[in-house]
Amino acid sequence: MNERIGNEREVVDFTGKRIRHYSKLSFDQVLAKLRSQVGETTIEQIIQLSAMPGTSEEFEKRVQGYVGQSGFMLFAQMDHGRWIAKFGVKRRLIRWIIGNPLIAISMIRHDCTAGLFVPIELLLAESDDGAGCSVTYVVPSSLIVVEANPQLLSAAQALDAKAEALIAFAVKP
Repeated sequence: MNERIGNEREVVDFTGKRIRHYSKLSFDQVLAKLRSQVGETTIEQIIQLSAMPGTSEEFEKRVQGYVGQSGFMLFAQMDHGRWIAKFGVKRRLIRWIIGNPLIAISMIRHDCTAGLFVPIELLLAESDDGAGCSVTYVVPSSLIVVEANPQLLSAAQALDAKAEALIAFAVKP
């Protein structure tokens, strides 16, 4: 339900969908498989590329140099496992922020608020027993598309498919 409060505030209720893939592979094996499919850069490097003179086509060509086989690049990694150990929680836990500005524009051009949820995030967690792991993410379209917008939905579902394919690849033996 959307609730507009004057011209100053709007509340839009929506429901996200979280998916967790379990794997019998070790944390290190899944991490290695993810890394093999994802390029790497920083958000700052992408901003620097965007500041360079040139056309959108030239920008796309520069960005492609950072993109992995999955269509994604790793922008940031947060190793929660390191700091939670200080509190007695012994678990390997890494959060990744992955994306691609060339995928993001396919959605942001239809609704600028899509920028809230691209790039996307995933969480790689070691199992309690250390024998396997899981990868959790929120289906991007469940966050991005909150009102009827067929073009946005189509682009967001393409992102859903890319994310699912990457994670399914990483967790399979």
